[in-house]
Amino acid sequence: MQKLGRLMLAWITKFWMPLAITVGMLAVAVSVTTVMLYKQQITVQIPNLTLRENRGVTSTPISVLKQGEHLQILQENDGWYQVRREDESTGWVASWLLERTKPLDKVTPLSEATIVLDPGHGGNDPGAKSNSGKMEKTYTLLLAQRVAKTLRATGARVIMTRNSDKLVYLSQIPKVAENANADAFISFHFDSVDEANTASGFTAYYYHKDNGSKDLAQAINDAMNPNMPLENRGIDRAEYVVLIDNKVPATLLENGYINSERDFKQIKSPAYRKLIAKDVAQGLETYFDNRVKTVN
Repeated sequence: MQKLGRLMLAWITKFWMPLAITVGMLAVAVSVTTVMLYKQQITVQIPNLTLRENRGVTSTPISVLKQGEHLQILQENDGWYQVRREDESTGWVASWLLERTKPLDKVTPLSEATIVLDPGHGGNDPGAKSNSGKMEKTYTLLLAQRVAKTLRATGARVIMTRNSDKLVYLSQIPKVAENANADAFISFHFDSVDEANTASGFTAYYYHKDNGSKDLAQAINDAMNPNMPLENRGIDRAEYVVLIDNKVPATLLENGYINSERDFKQIKSPAYRKLIAKDVAQGLETYFDNRVKTVN
């Protein structure tokens, strides 16, 4: 009996235990694979999403995805998913729209765009000051946050260089747009002059002429022109670091003179921020509509 017991133990050790381990490992592998496959599947929740040949709002459109359609995610790059449809065709779609469940009034090129917003100054850099000592950094953040809210309502992907009262070094700001492969960059500021109450108005600045920056500044300025309660000083070229070092279409908006009593009355008003946000969104709509038409 002892010999038989030893033989059975030897058999179990040699054959059964490795087999059990193998079966266990296969079960784990199947479970992991099932979970991974499940995670790679996604259902289109909102209608009229554009499937494109490559990632990016200016890439050639292939077709329109149907609400309820099931897709397999193949990879993610720069915020875009490469997907496979049930007919085995593939293409790229903006991930933030594919994952969105809240309906949009309409899907536009702006909905597919990544926008970086830069509230000027922050932290130990207060920027310019009003006649009563109010700091520019406070109002640039409030304005950028209002613009972000409006843009997100259109479906756009919005990235802020700061969301609180902190300093982001000038050299790092353009990198935020570059790392995000942004479609547009907007920096928000308020102007100032040496002698208080001697200047008024809003201006849109650009630096690069040939990468879409000038067109971006013009489109936003044109949208703001009919509605703003301040004088339109137009667009101009300026050598600001956040514009010079930016590899994406970039503009810097001066939205009034903070040491002008007339302008500051607007600057501190929530209604003024809401107005600018609406106009910036409209300017971006026009800019991207034109870009898509030009490319395609």
